[in-house]
Amino acid sequence: LIALKLDGRQSMSEVRQEHVPCIQKLEEVVVNKIAAGEVIHRPASALKEMLENSLDAGSTQITIVAKQGGLKLLQIQDNGHGIRLNDMDIVCERFTTSKLRAFEDLQEISTFGFRGEALASITHVAKVTITTMTDGAECAYKAQYAMG
Repeated sequence: LIALKLDGRQSMSEVRQEHVPCIQKLEEVVVNKIAAGEVIHRPASALKEMLENSLDAGSTQITIVAKQGGLKLLQIQDNGHGIRLNDMDIVCERFTTSKLRAFEDLQEISTFGFRGEALASITHVAKVTITTMTDGAECAYKAQYAMG
């Protein structure tokens, strides 16, 4: 029963339960796509996030290839420190980062990105392929990601 009283009179009476929308928890795939929309608005946003990752990795050379304004292809190649093989399993999961360990680390953060959302968000709106090689490794590793 929902009722409002104005001037001592009831202005709204019983509302039938079947007409009241129920509150429900969104599915994780929906939540992730909404979050991706907040981080990645267009290819330029994805490019910005990836350039920041390249710079945070110590890159001194960055090559960008874009086809159809980044809608068909957006490729970033750099000479940064790379991603360790052991980290490839979680690199595109939300809130995974190499830049902080504890909340207190935020006081001294000196990188562009730190939340660990960019790659995860990009994978919810695009297919992502990461090819990486760390210094001293015998070979490079390649993995593909979609939907986080």
